[in-house]
Amino acid sequence: MPQIVDLTVTLSNNMPGHRFFPRPVILPHFTHDEMETWGNGTPEDPLGGCTTYLGMVDHMGTHIDAFIHTKRGGKTIDEMPLEMFMGKAVCLDLQHVPDLGDIDVADLEEAEKKVGVKIDGHIVLICTGLHRRHYPNDSVMHSNCGITAEATHWLADRSRVHGVEGPSTDRANSKLFPNHRVCRDRGITHYEWLCNLEELLGKGEFHFQGLPLKIDKGSGSPVRAIAMLG
Repeated sequence: MPQIVDLTVTLSNNMPGHRFFPRPVILPHFTHDEMETWGNGTPEDPLGGCTTYLGMVDHMGTHIDAFIHTKRGGKTIDEMPLEMFMGKAVCLDLQHVPDLGDIDVADLEEAEKKVGVKIDGHIVLICTGLHRRHYPNDSVMHSNCGITAEATHWLADRSRVHGVEGPSTDRANSKLFPNHRVCRDRGITHYEWLCNLEELLGKGEFHFQGLPLKIDKGSGSPVRAIAMLG
């Protein structure tokens, strides 16, 4: 059996999110005590249960953007092919890039050499160490570095999808959003707010999977992202 690495941030009440979006509301809904009064089961063996209320935007926690998120008329998350969300992958070590720094072409080329895998149709995950440095502090919402337009074109030429730690692929202190705009124009997308990427460094090629929920007309979706090693 392959080793499975969970790359998913736990969805929790009032967790940090992108500065544009409201924080989620994730609270107990029905409790066992309440449901046991409904008369389900038998007097000797009552059947209780519990449910949880989720109130949040579709770009919360570990998630993927649908094409429509940045492109008018683009495909919604339920229309995108499932093959996009799984496949061969590689994790690049960009931990030297500081908070609010830029990831450029030279950084990606050097990281590709270091990992020893030629990127050719891979899903590319980018480890910057942001999550471990900041989460769950609110500073995680406004400290992430960004991928330049030139670096995004580099990724679009070689990879299928890319993914980052933190709330955005673009620098938290910029409104230019070069990565999002190039992704829109090149017809690619990305995962945001991955975690535990340090565990993938030095592992070479592995299998990645991050399936979205089938949300009708969704602009994105939370995912359970995993890497399978070996």
